[in-house]
Amino acid sequence: MVPKLILMFTLNDTTVPDALNYFEQVKDLPVDFFGFKELGLPLQKMQELNNRIHKAGFKSFLEVVEYDEDKILGPAQQSIDMGFDYLMGTIYYPSIWDIVGKGSKKKINYFPFLGKIYDRPSILDGSIDEIVAQGKRLVKEGADGFDLLLYRYKYADKIDALIKSCVSEIKSSIVSAGSINNWERLQATIDQKVWGFTIGGAFFEKKFVPDGTYRDNVKAVVDYLKKADRDK
Repeated sequence: MVPKLILMFTLNDTTVPDALNYFEQVKDLPVDFFGFKELGLPLQKMQELNNRIHKAGFKSFLEVVEYDEDKILGPAQQSIDMGFDYLMGTIYYPSIWDIVGKGSKKKINYFPFLGKIYDRPSILDGSIDEIVAQGKRLVKEGADGFDLLLYRYKYADKIDALIKSCVSEIKSSIVSAGSINNWERLQATIDQKVWGFTIGGAFFEKKFVPDGTYRDNVKAVVDYLKKADRDK
């Protein structure tokens, strides 16, 4: 199976202000999931977008790009209150797990960041051994999967080794998130056998069909995935 596409209505790690309109342009396409960030939309529009995603028959992701515990607590609770299906991102803290995990009788799937994350747009740091060990530990804690900023890894020459180790050793759902912005990386993502991947800014920047519309770019990737799945 090819990895699942999580279409993010985000640019530069922030939800675009007209995300609702963009969703209406592509909601009939066979995208696997839709999602967006905790920044960029007022709460009312966040709720409306999440409701529309569900009404169209899709599950939703909220990706939170925060690293300090006190800044994560609010968005984590929002992910529960607004009815998201997945919370992705955040640094794992026991207090966050109390909100989204076993402490709350498991209302949502939780995919925290792997590795040392800083800045926005985010950068991934840490050795491969450290990242894999962290993933194994958090699986035991109860994480459902992981948000791995593969193409934002500080050590670009070790990207292939990192994803190979994470997929083979952590034994959990890995989402390759961020900077999948050309056909070569899309094919590499398929070959890496991750559970899923995100594309956000590359659709708005028309990286796949430069002369096409936003919808043309999304459809091109969806069609590519369908063909890759048939060819397997």
